Amino acid sequence: MIRRRTLLGTAAGILAAPAIVEKVGAQSAFDWKQAKGTKIEVNVQKSPRADVLQARSKEFEELTGIKVGFEQIPEQQQRPKVAMEMATGRPSFDVVNVAMHVQKLLVERGKWMEDLRPYLANASLTAPDFDFADFGPAGLKVATGPDGKLNVLPMNQDLFILFYNKELLAAKNLSVPKTWAELIDVARKVADPAKGIHGFVGRGLKNANVVLYDQILLGWDQDTITPDNKKLLTDTDNAIEAGKVYQTLIKDLSPPGAVGFNWNECQTTFSQGRAAMWVDGIGFSAPLVDKNKSRVAEVVGFAPPPGGPKGSFAATFIEGMGVAAGSKNKTGAWLYTQWASGKGIMNEYLRSGSGTPPRSSPYKIAEIIKNSPFKQDWFDTTIECLKIARPGLPMILPVTEFRDTIGVGLTNIAGGADVATELKKATATFQPVLDKSNEG
Repeated sequence: MIRRRTLLGTAAGILAAPAIVEKVGAQSAFDWKQAKGTKIEVNVQKSPRADVLQARSKEFEELTGIKVGFEQIPEQQQRPKVAMEMATGRPSFDVVNVAMHVQKLLVERGKWMEDLRPYLANASLTAPDFDFADFGPAGLKVATGPDGKLNVLPMNQDLFILFYNKELLAAKNLSVPKTWAELIDVARKVADPAKGIHGFVGRGLKNANVVLYDQILLGWDQDTITPDNKKLLTDTDNAIEAGKVYQTLIKDLSPPGAVGFNWNECQTTFSQGRAAMWVDGIGFSAPLVDKNKSRVAEVVGFAPPPGGPKGSFAATFIEGMGVAAGSKNKTGAWLYTQWASGKGIMNEYLRSGSGTPPRSSPYKIAEIIKNSPFKQDWFDTTIECLKIARPGLPMILPVTEFRDTIGVGLTNIAGGADVATELKKATATFQPVLDKSNEG
């Protein structure tokens, strides 16, 4: 087991960032109140990070004198809304939270965002203690376009993990599963439908379900698309085997109705003790250890996600935040962006378990770890998953259409349809869309 001292040193190494912008804010005349009296609109995807930002909006307003309009929307609505408004060039928001694992190419091709490099280099616009070098290379790589433009600042590097109910597993003298085969076996043994307890819960809802399937497929050391982004791999023998695992998890081991579950329904099910295990993003951890919200607060355990026959990996998804190119208050929007991606907010993400900060400094603060509501296994899991992280979605332009198309197949599979037939049909349906996208 990784101890706290080891954790701090390891995390620093994993997340060490290159000093892309040197001496940001040195000898500045920076003033947080330089846009006092103005207003900005902030648009974010519903998440635990968004809850932290919304709860602390008044702090930003008092710091800057800027009034904040805050809109938090579920991901299925937020992403198309942002895309539609960005296409007009006149978005209703100034600051926007972007899922770079889904929208990176849209952001770059559509020139949605302001280039943040000039802001970072301007000592009057960036606080001297912002410390850009504190960001890790994984987040910055995704945030940066092929032309070097810094489109967003990394906001979160989510990681898929295994949540499990220690009490339910211990009652049957079962160990934490390390492979999908073991998880299925444990889930079957621990289930007690007469008491409303199921062995597993996972995403079955179209589009949302693709990330769980991708996590399973990584166990075969395979992605959903070739490295050149030209050919789908969702109809291979490995993909079909992963699909069979997915079908068993949702159809046989999850509660009735799981075919319509997104992460929030899964979180509720697990937190109320109605499922022994759940695989999803680590950013959904906080409510599970909250005694006012969770019945499993004292018995929830955290571990890396199960592996497959060819390895163990953790799917990762990187979010960013930036200034909309069409913003009418870019100074105010930048002040919010740097505040929201600053050390104070990132420290709170880690302390509360609302996310996995893309900065290195939070992992070096012993006090955060000491006073965290999480036990050692949560921090051990975070560090281990950072080591084995791989992208959980392909970096393609029509990624939403990809998730919709493959997601329909997975929903049918969860309902009992033939795995090979559904995956081959979904692959054949989406391949022409990918081909057209690659043409230009």
